[in-house]
Amino acid sequence: MSDNGLLDRLLSQADPARTPQDAKPDAAALQVRERIIRSAPRRHPRRRAFVGWASGLAVAAAAVVVAVAVLVPQSMAVAGSPAPLDFSAAESTTETLRAAQTALAEPGGPAEPERLVRSATWGLDINGGTGETEVVPQLNTLRWEPDLSGRMVSISGVPYDPTDASANVGAEISSSGEVSVDLAMEPGQFSTPVPDVFGDSLADVEGALTAFGMPDEPTGSEVVLATTAVLEQWTLTNAQESRIIDLLAAADGVEALGSTTDRLGRPVAGLRVVSGDGAASDVVLLSLETGRIVGVERTNIVEDELIAAGAILSYTMWDVDERLVE
Repeated sequence: MSDNGLLDRLLSQADPARTPQDAKPDAAALQVRERIIRSAPRRHPRRRAFVGWASGLAVAAAAVVVAVAVLVPQSMAVAGSPAPLDFSAAESTTETLRAAQTALAEPGGPAEPERLVRSATWGLDINGGTGETEVVPQLNTLRWEPDLSGRMVSISGVPYDPTDASANVGAEISSSGEVSVDLAMEPGQFSTPVPDVFGDSLADVEGALTAFGMPDEPTGSEVVLATTAVLEQWTLTNAQESRIIDLLAAADGVEALGSTTDRLGRPVAGLRVVSGDGAASDVVLLSLETGRIVGVERTNIVEDELIAAGAILSYTMWDVDERLVE
C-alpha cells in the first residue's frame, strides 16, 4: 500500500467531513497543514510524504482536526491556539547546552535507539456552527518493526478553551482515554530513510540526520528540522542526543530562552531557532533533569490575515510517560 493509501485509511478512521473539492482552507486548516509539513526537508519531496504522513505522529491529531476544521466558514475569525510558554532566568546558549550535556552523561534513556515513539501533539476542535474552539491534545504511540510493519495509536486528551488562562498553566495535557486513531501497518508499509539501528558516534548521528534532510554545514534551524523528523520515528539514546547537542552548539542561529515548565509539567530549558524563510521560530525544549530533547514548539512570526504573529502553530513532545498514552 502506498503512503497515500495509509493516509486515506487514517482520514477514514477520523471520519472526515465531506466538503466541496474546491473549498479553500481556513486558518485552522492552514495551521494543521503547517504542523504536517514543517519537518519535511524541502529538497527531498519524497521524504515529505513519509516524514509528514506515513510516520504521522502529528497526523493522528491532524486527521481529527481536519475532520472538523474544514466546516468553519472562510469569514470566521482566526482560531485560538495554546498559550506560548513563559521563559525566565535565561542563561547563555553555551551554558544551556553544557548543562544538557552534563545531564545526558548520567545513566538514562534507552540502551539503543528504539523503533518506538510516545509523543503528545495538539489540534483544534472547532464548532462549525458557532466557530467556538477547543484545544484537543493528542497522545500518540508509534511502534514499528525491522520489516516496516507497525501500529500507530492516538488517544484524545481532555480538551480545553485556549482563551482560558488557567488551562494554559502547568501540565495542560491529560488523557480522556478515547482512542481517536488506531492504524495498523503491514510489512513494508511504514516508510523511513533510516530503517536500521544506528550508532552513537557523531558520524552515525549526522548520517541519520542527513538521511532526513539535514544539509552540510547546517544552520540551527536545519538541525532542528532534521532532529524533529528523526524523533518522530526513533527514540534515541542519551549518547545520540548528546551528539545532536554538539551539532546545535556548532550551528549558527541558536538562542537560549531560559527555563520554564512544559505542557506535561516537566522543567525544561528552551533554545530558539528561526526558520530559513523567517516566517516562524522553533523552540527546542531540553529536560532540566535528563538533558534530553523532550519537545519542539513552532510559533508564527509574520502576521497575516489568517494567523496572528505569536500564534503557536504546533508542538510535539517526546519521552511521554507510557502510563499517560496507553
